[in-house]
Amino acid sequence: MIKSLTSNTFSSVTSTLNAQTTILANARGFKKILIILFAIFSSINLFAQKLERVEPMFWFTGMHNPMLQLLVHGENIASSSVSLTYPGVKLVKVNKVENPNYLFLDLIIAPAAKAGKFPINFAVNGKKIFTYTYELKNRDKSAGRIQGVTNKDFIYLLMPDRFSNGDKSNDVVQGLTETALNRDSMYYRHGGDIQGVINHLDYLKDLGITTVWMTPEVENDMPHASYHGYAVTDHYKIDPRYGTNALYKKYVEVAHAKGLKVIKDIVHNHIGTQHWFYKDLPMKSWLNQWPKYTQTSYRDQTVMDIHASAADRKQMLDGWFVPSMPDLNQRNPFVQNYLTQNHIWWIEYAGIDGLRLDTYGYNDPVYMADWALKLQAEFPHLSVFGETLVTAVANQAFFTGGNTVNRGFDTHLQGITDATLKDAIYEGINGKNGWVDGINRLYATLAHDFLYKNPNTNCIFLDNHDMSRFYSMVGEDFDKYKMGMSILLTMRGIPQMYYGTEILMKNFSNPDGLIRSDFPGGWEGDKKDKFIADGRTNKETEAFNFVKILANFRKNSPALQTGKLMQFVPQDDIYVYFRYHAEPKGSVMVIVNNTEKDKTLNTDRFAERTTGITSAKNVITGENIEFKNIKVPAKTTLVLELR
Repeated sequence: MIKSLTSNTFSSVTSTLNAQTTILANARGFKKILIILFAIFSSINLFAQKLERVEPMFWFTGMHNPMLQLLVHGENIASSSVSLTYPGVKLVKVNKVENPNYLFLDLIIAPAAKAGKFPINFAVNGKKIFTYTYELKNRDKSAGRIQGVTNKDFIYLLMPDRFSNGDKSNDVVQGLTETALNRDSMYYRHGGDIQGVINHLDYLKDLGITTVWMTPEVENDMPHASYHGYAVTDHYKIDPRYGTNALYKKYVEVAHAKGLKVIKDIVHNHIGTQHWFYKDLPMKSWLNQWPKYTQTSYRDQTVMDIHASAADRKQMLDGWFVPSMPDLNQRNPFVQNYLTQNHIWWIEYAGIDGLRLDTYGYNDPVYMADWALKLQAEFPHLSVFGETLVTAVANQAFFTGGNTVNRGFDTHLQGITDATLKDAIYEGINGKNGWVDGINRLYATLAHDFLYKNPNTNCIFLDNHDMSRFYSMVGEDFDKYKMGMSILLTMRGIPQMYYGTEILMKNFSNPDGLIRSDFPGGWEGDKKDKFIADGRTNKETEAFNFVKILANFRKNSPALQTGKLMQFVPQDDIYVYFRYHAEPKGSVMVIVNNTEKDKTLNTDRFAERTTGITSAKNVITGENIEFKNIKVPAKTTLVLELR
């Protein structure tokens, strides 16, 4: 991928200098001396140049957008002239920027351009000094690629460093900034990798998972806590401690072959301080610069508040997330092209099905809307949802597509991480029922779904890698655990479960941060292997089977996958909702009793959804129940298939 001056080029330059020095010694006349001096300095300048990288390193034919901007980085590369000749490819502009170590080449790739390789020539004073062999590849139109992730799916979120170590040879990679490996610390690398995930795809499929989402896999060559993946240092390279680009592509292909989809986690907002282009910025405006370090306020309200101060809004959007994560300036068109092309490249290269957008609310909104349109044009079936950890439904809806809350423009964002629904589920499980509290909070939150263009595209969850684990948040109460998992897997939207929830992994985000512990059995020598039934305790087995039954039922229930939601106002501390299509038969009725008392529910009130129904099956137990008066045990969510 990287081309630089060879030893032959060095010898050629040396010979030229020696010859010209000899001529100079015998030269007569000032004019002749000047000409020879110019030739000498031209040769020295030629030797000073070095081509480090071209990104994207290759591209694809038949893209919707014919424009391609290549970033070229190398020592003093801006003093070069650039040329190429290839049918259907035209170099329309060579952009020089503040830093002479960069060129940005604007190409047009005609629809008729064929796949193949061609030279991009770099010359100084008419002398070619090096060539980069660029390649156009055919788009891969194989069936099963870039399918999209929908409300038919069940997402499993994992951190590759903490899930399974499938290849011990890449645990420590010499030459990287961090080489420590210590499973006893939450902040060092543990050795998990992509091969470890591949090794356990059958486990996930058996559990009922349909989609795998890993935290970012790209290189994070940071000196501390580099395992999380959100401080990228090379956008086009899988972190070598996880594997290679080719292995990542294989992972997607193996997942697809097993009927599983893949989500890639990407970061628009920031990079790591060890990123190669942070160390040699193309231009000052590549980042959001401040006179002194300024951190974001984390106040999403300033983006949507019509009364907000411009200074407050700027700090929210342009402030750095943390000192180790420089904030990219997405108003810069070169930054825009770089990020958009990188994401398109990964999707086309690997065939992934969806994207999760980290820290969505901190990005420039105009750019993000344009980004969404560009990706939709290339990949109509691609699914995208943004991380919006906010505290109100309207705040979430503000970021979603459709301009449904009078924002003034369409973000074209399909869905968000539904944190307000997560909070409402917790209140419904843990809270004491009142007019707006307890189970009524869940009802009221869903009543705000009118704010979304399509609430079914929201990613719903109970926890993730940034927050306390679900089992701990319900006080390790197994009844509450089952209540929450039942709601998660029967609710509208796209459910996501954090790794290990199925085996009751626990802990709080503060003070110990043990929410990112290793999955037991993912490492050779682990005392317990909880990927297999024999390694689990009785309670863990019960939890695993509970999730498995619900998840696999969901995979075969049109009502839960694509059905509508109808909810009824809670009465007598009982909350009831239905997932349904046109016919009542096959509908799913969910009954939530969050109290400490057993209840009996008369079903006459639900006639508009139950006409003609005489019995129901308890999805978990398989038991057929009499439908007129249903007994609902304390702290229970009943999931019933109507017959």
